[in-house]
Amino acid sequence: MDRAQLADFLRRRRETLQPGDVGLPAGPRRRAPGLRREEVAALTGMSTDYYARLEQQRGPQPSEQMVAALARGLRLTLDERDHLFRLTGHHAPVRVRRSEHVSPALLRVFDRLQDTPALILSDLADTLVQNRLARALLGDETAHTGLARSAIFRWFTDPEARRHYPERDHAHQSRLQVAGLRAAVTAGGPDPRAQEIVRRLQAESAEFREVWAQHEVGKRFDDSKTLVHPELGEIAVDCQALFTENQAQVLLVLTAVPGSEDAQKLQLLSVIGEQEFSSAR
Repeated sequence: MDRAQLADFLRRRRETLQPGDVGLPAGPRRRAPGLRREEVAALTGMSTDYYARLEQQRGPQPSEQMVAALARGLRLTLDERDHLFRLTGHHAPVRVRRSEHVSPALLRVFDRLQDTPALILSDLADTLVQNRLARALLGDETAHTGLARSAIFRWFTDPEARRHYPERDHAHQSRLQVAGLRAAVTAGGPDPRAQEIVRRLQAESAEFREVWAQHEVGKRFDDSKTLVHPELGEIAVDCQALFTENQAQVLLVLTAVPGSEDAQKLQLLSVIGEQEFSSAR
């Protein structure tokens, strides 16, 4: 771990970022350029004291998970991410098409979406990040672990995963999920996790086996869909998808027709936030 170089790199990267670059309000006039230490700490899920010690060359070696969080919070490119891993004494992750490192270009767009639900997914339907309104609408989709991180896997193994869609749309969603999974399996090359998802679903779900046998392929998202909120009921939304160049990640933005009852429900969500609804949770 190169403490001096690490401290210098973190400080210089922090100073190049403005609040608007990461979706934060500018706030009062700032004495120093860039983000404050406490803002970077909040973006990466660590304490301000811990982050400050890293910049002061006296912090402990961060874990690989913490380094990945720093790379994401500081909006690093892949080259910068690899450099950060080496400075902290870790091997840089192997570069593959499917990565936990969120595309900085998608994050820049995502950071500006404060008034409508938005989330970034991998091609295996792992939710990598979601904003406050997406959590209020769908719950915390980033909290799952293992194969259950994939929304496709949960769709066929966890009945709770279907509560966000009206029952009349379940068969259609099953076809979309399986078509997307088949496209991801072939596009990503040999990937043990993707293969394990298919193997487990074939073993555990008769519905999956039936739909998989149809051999439909495609990265498709409905232009419009109906979602079900436990307290607000059905909400009709338009869905815009923005893919990275290699199609490995996608930013989904959910909006409603202005002035509609659905738009009013999304506005109410912005007031309610992430409140736990007693009748549904």
